[in-house]
Amino acid sequence: MLHSSIKAPPLSEPVVLVPGFMADARSFMPQLVRLGATRPALVLPIGQAESMEQLVTEAIQHLPPRFSLIGHGLGGNIAIEILRRKPEAVSRIALIATDPLPETPQHAASQEALLVAAKTGRLAESVAKLLPASALHDAPWRDDIVELIQDMAATLGLDQFQSQLRVMQRRPDQQKALRKANIPTLILAGEKDSIVPRRRAEFLAAMMPHGCLEIIPDSGHMPQLEQPEAVTRALETFLSGRLPTLLLT
Repeated sequence: MLHSSIKAPPLSEPVVLVPGFMADARSFMPQLVRLGATRPALVLPIGQAESMEQLVTEAIQHLPPRFSLIGHGLGGNIAIEILRRKPEAVSRIALIATDPLPETPQHAASQEALLVAAKTGRLAESVAKLLPASALHDAPWRDDIVELIQDMAATLGLDQFQSQLRVMQRRPDQQKALRKANIPTLILAGEKDSIVPRRRAEFLAAMMPHGCLEIIPDSGHMPQLEQPEAVTRALETFLSGRLPTLLLT
């Protein structure tokens, strides 16, 4: 539960959005349109580095002095590292479909075949195995979102795929940083997400001193695109300093 002593950020405070694995600003387009109407909204693209530390060292040079932070997937892990490195700059943080635990060695090793396939011209196939259609809710618009995922990945290209895969494989255990995160926190999870399932989102919210959990119905790993109105409403409520519905059961 958030304490009443925590003040809402001023409306003019920037919000920084960090896209997930092989995604760009289009993955947050519905939120950019609405949030950008009341505050500066900036998209922080994932740079080309092969470690979280190097990536964030480069990224923080482009951030404003004080901001709210929203991250999706791998972008959520980057957001956590930004918070750890610059806690004085982050007023509040929202994490969407984010896993705070490190990749297991077995899973990381199994992904090497995907990198080999991508290097031999099968980037789309590798992306589809990491972000399959089955990770999204079975809705009429699912194919359109899958097509957008593939287009974003093709735009970013092979070098970025290799870089982001390495960052994802080598991401640190972020539990310690999260337990120290004494700021308002919103965890958003897709009800049908098979990549970061609900129990992991509950675990993430429970470990944070001011963590609130919002489950987005009829959505999977990309709730901000699958159910954009619901996600945007939750973020607007959170950024205004009000509490979203707390769902932990």
